[in-house]
Amino acid sequence: MATYSRRTRIDAPLEAVWAFHGQIDGLEALTPGWMGLSVDGVVGPDGDADPPALIEGSEITMASRPFGVAPESRWLSRIVAREHGEGYRMFRDDMLGGPFALWIHTHEFYGDGEETVMIDTVDYELPAGPVGPLVDRLAVVGFEPMFRYRHRRTRELLEGGDYPEWMPSVDDDDSHTATADS
Repeated sequence: MATYSRRTRIDAPLEAVWAFHGQIDGLEALTPGWMGLSVDGVVGPDGDADPPALIEGSEITMASRPFGVAPESRWLSRIVAREHGEGYRMFRDDMLGGPFALWIHTHEFYGDGEETVMIDTVDYELPAGPVGPLVDRLAVVGFEPMFRYRHRRTRELLEGGDYPEWMPSVDDDDSHTATADS
């Protein structure tokens, strides 16, 4: 298994960064156009389509066709954990079906005054049999531009306090995120 990680400081409060990342619109806004991502559906843990937030048990069906010419790859991802603590938020998703033999993506957010430190960590394996560990290290070539874009785009969309209109309201009260975690 290989691991990729990227850390960024965002000049936006923890609650704003958390609210942004808790929506399927956040995923779509952070995916580079060259990935050719389409979200086919989101189902909540209760089976309802299009839940208001990506909570534990939610499943996301996606397709990606990089650069519009690569073969389409289909993904089924599931939110497997969410944590909401003092100055810390986290959610983790895994891949139930898709191009990787293993994909576990941990999204961590640490409040630091009016800023947030965001860390993406991906544990992954490509389906490459016995040469997998060697091939896994090469995946960083694809991960680096994608995650660099995601982190830069998060800063662009959230710094300055002019948040996307689809994002839930952000205030000093943690109640809106507490209900999304239940």
